Amino acid sequence: MRPSPHHAHSARGLLGALLTSLVSLAALLTTASPAQADTTICQPFGTTTIQGRYVVQNNRWGTSATQCIAVTDSGFRITQADGSVPTNGAPKSYPSVYNGCHYTNCSPGTKLPAQLSTISSAPTSVSYGYVNDAAYNASYDIWLDPTPRTDGVNRTEIMIWFNKVGSIQPIGSPVGSAGVAGRDWQVWSGNNGSNDVLSFVAPSAITNWSFDVMDFARQAVSRGLAQNNWYLTSVQAGFEPWQNGAGLAVNSFSSTVNTGSSGDPGGPGGPTACQVAYATNDWQGGFTADVTITNTGSSPVRGWTLAFTLPSGQRITNGWNANLSGASGAVTASNVAHNGEVPAGGRATFGFQGTSGGAFAKPSAFSLNGSACTTA
Repeated sequence: MRPSPHHAHSARGLLGALLTSLVSLAALLTTASPAQADTTICQPFGTTTIQGRYVVQNNRWGTSATQCIAVTDSGFRITQADGSVPTNGAPKSYPSVYNGCHYTNCSPGTKLPAQLSTISSAPTSVSYGYVNDAAYNASYDIWLDPTPRTDGVNRTEIMIWFNKVGSIQPIGSPVGSAGVAGRDWQVWSGNNGSNDVLSFVAPSAITNWSFDVMDFARQAVSRGLAQNNWYLTSVQAGFEPWQNGAGLAVNSFSSTVNTGSSGDPGGPGGPTACQVAYATNDWQGGFTADVTITNTGSSPVRGWTLAFTLPSGQRITNGWNANLSGASGAVTASNVAHNGEVPAGGRATFGFQGTSGGAFAKPSAFSLNGSACTTA
């Protein structure tokens, strides 16, 4: 369990790194020139850009031992990772590639920070290369904040652990499991003293994956760790090594943020007045649910996400007319192509089938795009 986030360590070590490298503060905060293949960075907080749109950072803050990365046109590889730190404390570093802003260094042309309510989708893809003679996680980080800040630590950090090697664990404690973006995860929740941390740990190593960042952002909203009027400030793919780490690589990384009109109150993810009817048919060990969302507001809804919590013992096995994120506990349902626009007074419907144990019950509350709904 780490006592403080890697980004907070970065801030405290920033001045020392500047003096050591004889680089001025203005030069450090200016976007570096595009990298050539196999550019090597050994400076603790050295950065460069790739593809003219992403920043690669060495980001070594937890040890004075040398760390070097070789930056390629599509990612980076750790070439030297000296020293070790205790696995029950903070890691040595977080070498990573990112889209967005990190301590005022924003990637070229980024749309971040962007308000969650204006993001229709945020597709991303990452490919990792692993080693066995080290203690580390391969972590995809998603940073959320109530303000569109470009500096410092954000309020909520979402960590997706693609791989875990060694006796390390996420911040906080396990709070159950969840199905998100078509995969099952062990979920941890806690606070490191500077920000809330919500971690999704894969049961086995994932090497390559493409997914929508918003599926995880909606999980944070449904669990009360963010709101739809908060901002996505950056997404980052990299490693947290505790011991060794040479050879670890992000082979490729891509990130796109698709936004709608933030001025339209009924725009993608925008708040609205709503009513939900939840009709069920249950039997021993199973049930179906037919959900009807009514827009009781005066403006159309263009893109919706309904959040609710399934009672204990219930688990979704399949669904229709919605993209479902989460199979038990906190669940979000978002529109598909044909039912994303709901006019004032109009309705959208979807449903799902699931298993259940014990006495059957219905969810107690629903929220549409962050607004509480009445129930029919």
